[in-house]
Amino acid sequence: MYSVYEILRDNWLLLLVGQYPSGPLGGIVATLILSVLGIVLAFPLSVLLALARLSPWRLLRWPATVLVYVVRGVPLLMVILWVYFLVPILIGREVSGFTTMLCTLVIYEGAYLSEVVRAGILSLPKGQSEAARALSHSHLGTMWFVILPQALYNMLPSMLSQFISTIKETTLGYVINVQELTFAANQINNQLLTKPFQVFFILALTYYVVCFSLTQLAQWLERRIAHKRLGATPVKPAEEGASLPTSPATPAPTVATLP
Repeated sequence: MYSVYEILRDNWLLLLVGQYPSGPLGGIVATLILSVLGIVLAFPLSVLLALARLSPWRLLRWPATVLVYVVRGVPLLMVILWVYFLVPILIGREVSGFTTMLCTLVIYEGAYLSEVVRAGILSLPKGQSEAARALSHSHLGTMWFVILPQALYNMLPSMLSQFISTIKETTLGYVINVQELTFAANQINNQLLTKPFQVFFILALTYYVVCFSLTQLAQWLERRIAHKRLGATPVKPAEEGASLPTSPATPAPTVATLP
């Protein structure tokens, strides 16, 4: 355990920011930046894919369905390799590993988030869309102004859970030399050579702390949304033996007696 402390004491800066400022930004900071950018850029794509899958027009529905099923049906590593070799061909120049991994996450998370968005839309009562159509809204207008605001609010915990998955998926970036947390831990292991268990124990512990904290945040957010759905807090039942409040008794009218 003391060796774990020594490794952490001597290499905490490398695990935190990589070789920055003398080199590229890396470590846990690069992992979080990559995850945030990936989920933020994937969100508009996921909404478009979800709307296309729910569209009444086959020209939009079928290609979106094929894309979602293909991306969700192959391993993430395969998508990384596809993007790694395809993007330089499309743009005509080499790209960094960070850009390659970011493009991969946008495509991969966009496909997964689209199912979350689609499920959130389908979970709403049909009366919402029927009422909007009765008020002369088009299909797109109904989705944009009525359905999506409610669905996206309900989907916040699921989207945060997907963000947690994105953090763990960035670990595969080391295969294309992305300077993220796993890459930094591998550098430390290559320097020490004799303590791989301690190094990767620190790596696992770091991922656990970050992901567990975000999971607690997601659960708190889910409880808050559920509380708002219920509306006002229900009145607590009276404790056993407690007397119920009663209205003051109305005094009986005085009857005059005959002499």
